[in-house]
Amino acid sequence: MDSALYNDYSSWIRQRFPFRVQKISVDAGFTCPNRNGSIGSGGCIYCDNRTFNPAYCDAGKGITEQIEEGKRFFAGKYPEMKYMAYFQAFTNTYAPLDKLKRMYEEALACDGIVGLVIGTRPDCVSDELLDYLAELNRNIMVTVEYGVETTNDKTLEFINRGHDFECSKKAIEQTAERGITTGAHIILGLPGEDAEESIRQADIISELSVNILKIHQMQIIKGTKLERIYKEKPFHLYTVDEYITLVTEYIRRLRKDIIIERFVSQSPKNLLIAPHWGLKNYEFTNLLSNHLRKTGARQGDKKHG
Repeated sequence: MDSALYNDYSSWIRQRFPFRVQKISVDAGFTCPNRNGSIGSGGCIYCDNRTFNPAYCDAGKGITEQIEEGKRFFAGKYPEMKYMAYFQAFTNTYAPLDKLKRMYEEALACDGIVGLVIGTRPDCVSDELLDYLAELNRNIMVTVEYGVETTNDKTLEFINRGHDFECSKKAIEQTAERGITTGAHIILGLPGEDAEESIRQADIISELSVNILKIHQMQIIKGTKLERIYKEKPFHLYTVDEYITLVTEYIRRLRKDIIIERFVSQSPKNLLIAPHWGLKNYEFTNLLSNHLRKTGARQGDKKHG
C-alpha cells in the first residue's frame, strides 16, 4: 500500500510490533443497552451482529476456545504470528467491571495474545473501567473502538442509536487522555445524509482525539428495521464510483495523522439486500488507491488548520 496516499492501518501496526499481528474476534455474549430495554429496544435500525462475526466466533464457546480456534484458522499462513483479542460483537464493556476484568484477562492469558481491541458504545464506559484499561495498556496494547456512526444528532436519533454526538466526544477524550489507543467507527450514506453532509463531518471527526478510524458504507441487511424502511421508501445508496468519490473527498479533510483502518464493510451475501458491489475489501481499496493516484488526492490535503 502506498502510505503516501493515506495513513493506513497495516503500515502503522507493522511499526508497532516486530512481528506479524492478527486480530482474533471474540464473541463474549454481550448485548447492548438499546437492545435489552435499558435505554431502548430493537437496537440500531441497521444492525445485525451476524454480518461481522467470523465462523470461529461463537458466544456459545468460551473465550479461550474461540481464541484457540482463531489461532488455528490463521496459523497456517504465518506460524510465527501473534494476536490481538478483538472483543467485537455488540457492546463489549456492557457488564460489571469485575466480569469485564475476568473476560479480558482470560483472553490475555492465552498464548500469543499481545493486545486487546474492545468495540463498544460511548455511553457504556466509566472512569473506573478506563483507569483499569490504562493500567493494562502499560504492558500490552489496548485499543478502545467506539461506534460513533455520525456526528449528526438528528441522524443518531433516527437510527435509534440511543446517545448523542456529545456523548461520543466525551468518551473519546476521556479514553485518549489516558494514553489508550482510541478508535472510532463511522458510516457514510446513512439515511438523510448526503455526500455534502458526510464531507462536512470530516472536519468534526478530525477535531477529536481519535487515533484510528474505520469508515463503512451504508448497507441494508435482511431482517433489520432499516430493510423495512428501505422497501417502503427507498433512499439512495452509493454506487462504487460514487462512494470512491465521496471517500476521497472525506479523507482529504481528515487530519493526516489519523490512521485509517478500513473503508468498506463486506456483509455476507445471504444477508445483504443492497448495495451489491461484488468487491472484496482489498479490491475496493485498490480501486480507491488508483483513484487517489490518478487525481493527486491525499489524506489531509484539504484540511484547514
